[in-house]
Amino acid sequence: MSTVGNSTNIFWHECPIGKLDRQTLLNQQGCIVWITGLSGSGKSTLACSLGRQLHSRGKLSYVLDGDNLRHGLNKNLGFAPEDRTENIRRVGEVAKLFADAGLICIASLISPYRKDRDACRALLPENFIEVFLNMPLELCEGRDPKGLYKLARAGKIKGFTGIDDPYEAPLNSEIEIKQKEEDGECPTPNEMAGQVVTFLEHKGYLHAQSPPSSS
Repeated sequence: MSTVGNSTNIFWHECPIGKLDRQTLLNQQGCIVWITGLSGSGKSTLACSLGRQLHSRGKLSYVLDGDNLRHGLNKNLGFAPEDRTENIRRVGEVAKLFADAGLICIASLISPYRKDRDACRALLPENFIEVFLNMPLELCEGRDPKGLYKLARAGKIKGFTGIDDPYEAPLNSEIEIKQKEEDGECPTPNEMAGQVVTFLEHKGYLHAQSPPSSS
């Protein structure tokens, strides 16, 4: 028995209401905001702050949090490289659906491998915004909000990103957030979210796309 992925007798069914119709209804443009960085870099905090700021502006968004998704959609996956790849592939496909629905989809995952993030970008190349939380390992390990770095250093967790598994930093992210140069302090959650909102505003995502001219 063949799997659906290998099947040739499946067909795409178009519906009369399309992406532009949904975006007009919502007065915004669907996109994927993909937040990547080490554990403890502030991804989930940024995602929630961004969602709150967009909500206050009357914009509809949804957060796909890596840990939350492992309670359901990805609960059958571990942390081996091939499982990480499948984890990111699934989230990328779901994020694409949310964006097609007209939402601003905020995906918050470590997503350590560049090829996996690039594969997600390829799903929606013109509406994929990569946000790199470029925080040093020492800072993230010092925070250690879930106690995972301590366990990894003690050898109780294997394949932990930044310790004994690599994190491949983005080469051309749309947004990079770092410690402030003047004092080394981290931006506040509202400051980080504001930076992303400003980018979305500048690129026109917070307004519906103008329909093509009939002339």
